[in-house]
Amino acid sequence: MDHDNYYVCLDEIIKKMKLKNLTPEIPTEDIRINQSDLNRPALQLAGFFDYFDSERVQIIGKVEYTYIQNLFASERRAILERLFKSQIPCLILSRSLELMDDLNEVAHETGVPILQSHMPTSYFSSELNQYLKTELAPRISLHGVLVDVYGEGVFITGESGIGKSETALELIKRGHRLVADDVVEIKKINDDILQGTSPDIIRHFIEVRGVGIVDCKTLFGVESVKESQNIDLAIRLEDWNPDKEYERLGLNEEYMDILGNQIVSHSIPIRPGRNLAIIVESAAINHRQKAMGYNAAIELNNRVTNNLAKRTQERKDLEEKNVREKLLKEKEADK
Repeated sequence: MDHDNYYVCLDEIIKKMKLKNLTPEIPTEDIRINQSDLNRPALQLAGFFDYFDSERVQIIGKVEYTYIQNLFASERRAILERLFKSQIPCLILSRSLELMDDLNEVAHETGVPILQSHMPTSYFSSELNQYLKTELAPRISLHGVLVDVYGEGVFITGESGIGKSETALELIKRGHRLVADDVVEIKKINDDILQGTSPDIIRHFIEVRGVGIVDCKTLFGVESVKESQNIDLAIRLEDWNPDKEYERLGLNEEYMDILGNQIVSHSIPIRPGRNLAIIVESAAINHRQKAMGYNAAIELNNRVTNNLAKRTQERKDLEEKNVREKLLKEKEADK
């Protein structure tokens, strides 16, 4: 999932993870991390460097730290030099482990910074890995509006001037939250999650034709905006086409492909008098119901099918009853 064009500056990691720089003399501003996976150099400390990915952030926990301490001085020095000379971006000591003299000397000789975290190793690794996966995820910018509706991320698309921003504005007035207007930056966190956010320069702003730029955060309060949101549903607004067959039951779902992920999509035709905000709300609630195992379209279809089957069975039973009564009358007539 990593991409060579994406990177995170080490200074950003230090700030985000609240790391302490144990080697402040070594510059960190030009160090870039482009791998989301991390490495705890256990086998490397034992001398096995085959398949070692030196571009990953290296983390030393209590186990590795104790192992290094128990090595003979000459052996410890040699293995640390080999590890640091492989051009690792940095080394992080978890659990507030102290900086050994050998580590400090080798770090200054090779120019590799050593950082420190107070967090337990596993927890720190998980947090840093999640942060890097998000920052280094493949991404794309799409034209549209992203709104948090009842906790569902609804990505509204359509031609320019179709009414996307106006729909978002009405949703905000109804208590929902704006994530992005006009341009939505989408990151593929994994095969199931797409995360959308707004470019910094236009965050919290909506363009309403005829009115101008509206600052939602200032106008409606901080509860009306949100920094990021997973995309759960896509809604495309389009002009009403009388020759097009629109989905009426919802048994057949359409999908929108974004970075290889398939997002459930609805095409909503625009006609005078249609309240788009209520339609979007209904679509969001219906989508959540489906995710929880209830599908209204399938429920209705089952009811209709069962009703037809019941009527068919009743008709069949009536026909059999009529046949039996006819046979009985014929027997009585023969007597």
